[in-house]
Amino acid sequence: MSDFSEELKGPVTDDEVETSVLTGAGMHFPWLQTYVETVAIGGKRKKDFAQTTSACLSFVQEALLKHQWQQAAEYMYSYFQTLEDSDSYKRQAAPEIIWKLGSEILFYHPKSNMETFNTFADRMKNIGVMNYLKISLQHALYLLHHGMLKDAKRNLSEAETWRHGENTSSRGILINLIQAYKGLLQYYTWSKKKMELSKLDKDDYAYNAVAQDVFNHSWKTSANISALIKIPGVWDPFVKSYVEMLEFYGDRDGAQEVLTNYAYDEKFPSNPNAHIYLYNFLKRQKAPRSKMISVLKMGSSSCRKARAPTDSTLW
Repeated sequence: MSDFSEELKGPVTDDEVETSVLTGAGMHFPWLQTYVETVAIGGKRKKDFAQTTSACLSFVQEALLKHQWQQAAEYMYSYFQTLEDSDSYKRQAAPEIIWKLGSEILFYHPKSNMETFNTFADRMKNIGVMNYLKISLQHALYLLHHGMLKDAKRNLSEAETWRHGENTSSRGILINLIQAYKGLLQYYTWSKKKMELSKLDKDDYAYNAVAQDVFNHSWKTSANISALIKIPGVWDPFVKSYVEMLEFYGDRDGAQEVLTNYAYDEKFPSNPNAHIYLYNFLKRQKAPRSKMISVLKMGSSSCRKARAPTDSTLW
């Protein structure tokens, strides 16, 4: 981890060095003098180790709340030692904590860059193999945020084929989510191809080739998204993309079925947007006014339910 932390370390004055803890990578910790101890087994040193990591985690969280990115990076560097904790539970939980806090720091740190973030993400995938899929997905979203679509797609494709450990339900949902985001990227390409197709005349020599390309991308997108939207959840961008493609190819019954299930299936959480999507679809299909008003009324009721506090939302 020292490569990227080296990039983020701040200048150290002579006065600071005298009163601070200095790591092997040259990071200075003026506030941790009374906490940091070397890693050892048993007795006081073991207790000091637990106190050190606990203190570092608290300092990282406090620095994040205050948007003190440099201080957070320094504390985070010291917190890495928890990967060697003798407590197996803390040791196993550490990679996910380091990833969540570290990625937040690197996202906002003024000295951070794309290469630094990518290096951090790749290392965390190898350290926290149980979190590989989750980290890969969040890494892909970071790349998307920076407009690196090809890199994001490659990242998702690698995660899609990754195999480690048992096949659990949560792992299955993560795989579906990764495939669905890959589908969104394919949808983006499909949209551009569709726009290109709309500008061509059917007699144009390139029309058939572009039309086939559009169809190929729609098939890939549908395959990647369809599995996710059957799982109870809020999947607005995926549902909208999928329905648009179904409509484009004339499958209006299929589109209405997807939207109806999304709005009325009791297994799905209350979602006013689902009723708005169904209403807009019915409006495009020139459905009876009474039917459209009924959908809006149900959407209004869903909105009230979504706003009402429940045990889970309060928690």
